[in-house]
Amino acid sequence: MSAALPLSAALLSLLTATPKAPVRAEAPRASAGPSFQVAERLIGAALTEGHAYTRLAELTDGVGQRLSGSEGGEAAVAWAKKAFEADGVTVRLEPVKVPHWVRGEGRGRVLASERTRGHALALLALGGSVGTPEGGLTAEVIEVRSLEEVAALGDKAKGKVVFFNHDMAQPQDYGRAAGLRTRGASAAAKVGAVGMLIRSLSTASLRTPHTGAMSYDESAPRIPAAAVSVEDAELLHRLLAGGPVKVELVLGCQTLPDADSFNVVAEVKGREKPREVVLLAAHLDSWDVGTGAHDDGAGVVMVMETARLLAKLERAPRRTVRVVLYANEENGLRGGRAYAEAHAAELGEHVAALEMDGGGGKPLGVVFRAGAGARELLTPWMKPLEALGADTFLPGDASGADISPLIPARVPFVGLRVDASRYFDVHHSEADTLDKVDPKDLAHSTAALAWLSYVLAEVPGVLARPEAPASPKP
Repeated sequence: MSAALPLSAALLSLLTATPKAPVRAEAPRASAGPSFQVAERLIGAALTEGHAYTRLAELTDGVGQRLSGSEGGEAAVAWAKKAFEADGVTVRLEPVKVPHWVRGEGRGRVLASERTRGHALALLALGGSVGTPEGGLTAEVIEVRSLEEVAALGDKAKGKVVFFNHDMAQPQDYGRAAGLRTRGASAAAKVGAVGMLIRSLSTASLRTPHTGAMSYDESAPRIPAAAVSVEDAELLHRLLAGGPVKVELVLGCQTLPDADSFNVVAEVKGREKPREVVLLAAHLDSWDVGTGAHDDGAGVVMVMETARLLAKLERAPRRTVRVVLYANEENGLRGGRAYAEAHAAELGEHVAALEMDGGGGKPLGVVFRAGAGARELLTPWMKPLEALGADTFLPGDASGADISPLIPARVPFVGLRVDASRYFDVHHSEADTLDKVDPKDLAHSTAALAWLSYVLAEVPGVLARPEAPASPKP
C-alpha cells in the first residue's frame, strides 16, 4: 500500500477558508497569528509525502524491539539522531540512566489431573519480574478479581499462585486493570503466594499475551509474575470452577545494573521568542515483544515529522518547538523525570506540552489541561483541522506519562486525541507491528499535529497555566 495520499479539493478549500471566529471575539487578521498558507503547506505535505509511514517502517522493521538498556534501545537512539540530522533539525542527546531488565525464557503449563490432560499456557513475564527458582515452580492456583480480595485470602494463599482475573473489554478499562498488574505480585506475596498470574490487559486476543510494567513493594517478598492470554485466563477460570488446578511456571528474568541511555532532544528554534518552548513528546523505547508500532513508534514518527515540516518553512514559528523522544517510558519513566530535572530552571517558559502516545489512529479532536481561555485562544485556527476530522474540542484533560513530571511546574498540556478504540488489541504484545498501523490514519494525525504545533508556537498569546496541583495530604 502506498503511504502517499492525495490532497483533496475539499481540504484545499478548507485551508483557504475564513477562520472560525473565537467565542465572544472577532476573528483575527491573518497577520495577527498563524498563516493559513502555512496550514496548506504543512497539512498537504503530511498527507501526500508519506514520510511518517516510511520512517515508521525504518524504526519498526529496521531497529525493531527497543526496550531500555538493550542493544535495540541503543540503536533507536542512534537512528533518531541520524534522522533528525538528515532532516536539518538541530538535535542533541541528554543522558539518562535506565533500568536493564532481561526477559529470558518464559513458559508455563497447566498440569495434568483427573479432569484434564494438561495445557500449555501462552504467557509473558511482566516487565521487572524476578525469575522463578532454578527448575521453575509448581503450585496450585487461586483466582481473585481485586487487590482487596487478595488481602482477604489470608492463609488460603500460602504456597499458591494468585491468578488475577478481570473484565477489561474496552480501552477505558485499562487504568483500573493496570493497577492489578502493577501491584498484584506484592499484594499476593504479602499473603504468602509464591507466584502471580494476570489475565492480559487486552481488548482482543488471538491467544496473544500482553506484557507490561509491574513493581515490587519493598515490604514484601519478590515473587515471579506473568500475564497469560485472554484465552488461557478463561481456561483457568473454567478449570478452577471444577476443582483444584496446578500450574508449572519457568521464567528466566534478570535485572542487570542500570545502563546508560539518552533522551533525544531536537529543536526548531523560534524566530522571536526562542526561550518560549512548545514541547512535543513521544517515547522511543518499546517492549521487547512486537516492534512497538503503535506504542509508541507512531507517536515518535508523528513528532519527528512535525519537526521536519516546521524546519522546512521559510519563516520559523514565533516560539521554539522542541521534540523530545524519551527513554524508558515503559518500565521506569526515567526519561521523563530526567528531562524535568535537567530543565527545571526553564519550565516556567514551557508554554505548552503535547504527548503522542495513543497509537497511530485517525485524529479525533483536541483536549487541554490549562487555565481559562484555552478554547478561545485556539478556536480561530481550528478550521484547517476540519477536513481531518479533528476540529472538535473534546471533554477530558490532556495528559501523558512522560510529561507528567512537568505538572508541578504548571506547564499547560494540550492533547491531540486519536482513535484508540483498537489500540489495546495489540498493545504490549507480539502483535504490535507495522501492519497494524494504517498509513492514511497516521498521515492524518501527523497533519493535525503539525498544524496544531505550529499554531501553539505562532499565536500571539499563550495558554494560561493550570491551577497548581493540590498538595498531598499529610
